[in-house]
Amino acid sequence: MIRLRVKEVAEEKGMSMRKLVTTANIAYNTLRTIYRDPYREVSTATLNKLAKALDVPATMLIEEATQPQIEDNEN
Repeated sequence: MIRLRVKEVAEEKGMSMRKLVTTANIAYNTLRTIYRDPYREVSTATLNKLAKALDVPATMLIEEATQPQIEDNEN
């Protein structure tokens, strides 16, 4: 499972959502969706725009996430 790190990287860079939307030339709703659901699929074009706006490689914006483990409480 892939997880997007856009929000974390933007915060590290001190870039607001509005600034990122303007710099990356993407829709505000697209970025808001990515911030709210980092597991959502995005196009490579959007990912590349975000990476360029944040001045990082696109690979820095994604990470492999492990599935959360569900505890079995049956006895």
